[in-house]
Amino acid sequence: MNWKQVSTEAKLLLIGIPVLIWTMLPIYHIFLFAISPKESALGGQLWPDHPTLQNFRIVFSAQHHYLEHFWRQLWNSLIIAVAVGVLTLVIATGAAFAISRLKVRGGRLVMNLALLTYFIPAAFLAVPMYKTMGVYGLLNSHWSLILAMTTIAAPYSIWVLKQASDKLPWELDEAARIDGASPLQLFRLVYLPLMTPSLVAVGTYALLLAWNEYLYAFLLLSNDRDITLAIALGNFLSSDDSPWELLMTTGLIYALPPAAIYYAFKRYMVGGLTAGAVKT
Repeated sequence: MNWKQVSTEAKLLLIGIPVLIWTMLPIYHIFLFAISPKESALGGQLWPDHPTLQNFRIVFSAQHHYLEHFWRQLWNSLIIAVAVGVLTLVIATGAAFAISRLKVRGGRLVMNLALLTYFIPAAFLAVPMYKTMGVYGLLNSHWSLILAMTTIAAPYSIWVLKQASDKLPWELDEAARIDGASPLQLFRLVYLPLMTPSLVAVGTYALLLAWNEYLYAFLLLSNDRDITLAIALGNFLSSDDSPWELLMTTGLIYALPPAAIYYAFKRYMVGGLTAGAVKT
């Protein structure tokens, strides 16, 4: 390596190390709270004198009144996130295939109109969404949150899959049609296998979006047994003597599944979300 390369590496390290430390500090403090006894959780120490796993035992055994429905709420979060991921994939895959490969009339216009919804912040749509779910009798039902999050995730997912679909060679479609393949067979035997990285990326995006949602879940769900764990975490702050060590422990547990999902599919996320970005 020459001096120019060494200098470049040094500059990157000087920028990257502080950014890494700044990013990891909140995670470290959450972990610090999680392994600290209640009496020393707010002591301001860099490491507790007597680290303990007692907080994890309390959370897993639901021995606090804030954690009465911990496992049910965690299950609710999982079911809603998976349902949003699957439903978004079904809608976005079919729409992208129809727009990109079947060239349905007005398809691009519909896609562009759907993308226009992102000009309105999602928070502004919360009240109209609440009103709509009330009209259809879906309030306090998991389906209200599933449909709301699918509505938010679908336009971007359609656009990503459409861009990736445009990159597929048209010769594959022509060869399949010459062999007598119907549109459904073309979709199942040609389109889906080639779109797998993008499908994984879009499904993961929708799942994580629903898993981390707070505002819509807070508005649409109210029963303690039906709310997601994200809303249950907010209940910890309803009193002045909130058990911060249990809040941080629960938050750390809640953050582990999406982190595992992201790192498991990170390769697909990068490849799938950028597919079609560069024309060759």
